[in-house]
Amino acid sequence: MKGFDLSFLHLRFLDFVDIILVAFIIYYVYNLIRGTIALNILLGLIIIYLVFLVTKQLEMHLLSQLLGGFVSVGVLALIIVFQQEIRRFLLLIGKNASLHRNRLWKTFFASKKEVEQNSAISLKPIIDACKYMQVTRTGALIVFAKYFDEQYYQNSGEPMDALISKRLIESIFQKNSPLHDGAVVISDGKIRCASCILPLTDNEKLPPHFGLRHRAGIGISEMSDAVAVIVSEETGTISYAKQGRVKMNLNAEDLEKLLMADI
Repeated sequence: MKGFDLSFLHLRFLDFVDIILVAFIIYYVYNLIRGTIALNILLGLIIIYLVFLVTKQLEMHLLSQLLGGFVSVGVLALIIVFQQEIRRFLLLIGKNASLHRNRLWKTFFASKKEVEQNSAISLKPIIDACKYMQVTRTGALIVFAKYFDEQYYQNSGEPMDALISKRLIESIFQKNSPLHDGAVVISDGKIRCASCILPLTDNEKLPPHFGLRHRAGIGISEMSDAVAVIVSEETGTISYAKQGRVKMNLNAEDLEKLLMADI
């Protein structure tokens, strides 16, 4: 009696690394599209491909040829349908590498405590402004862009390039201000532009009381590496959007911790 051939079990170390990397990429892509309409589109494409395989095995020629024409342009279709997600995925990879390098240099020349103190000082006027707008129920949308795309943001808003201050942020979002309707974009420690019109999210599972500010803040976090702070005009609550997901009912301490970790 011949023994079983177990040669397929002889895996190299690189094979384990290969499996782990593929699993990491799948998990990372899933996190990018989770809770968005892109996930439903991807599931639809997978179902079409599985039906194509079944019809091909059953020799259902007409249906398999019809689905085969769709599958043959699958890569091109994926690029067209998921162009925003692909852009965001590549942007996050490149930006994360840049951020890790910058943080490495900062920690090399300064202690961790000094870095945290500097971050807390730079965030203080923003946190104070959000606390004031929370009390006065002043609607606000503040976007923190790690990568500032001048053409994208400034085409839909007013360029400023101003130093961050509590009073400036509060004055921008006052109801009588001509700039209060859009978003303020902060990057590299400056207010780069105001009154920006942002893309709205397609997520259908959001609470019905979310208005345009919440949907715009979530939308920009879906298609870029930016995070957004939203102050509700109706309730005064502070929300935080990152990668298409939102945390609600934050206090000043929670908001400061999130911003220090992400910007």
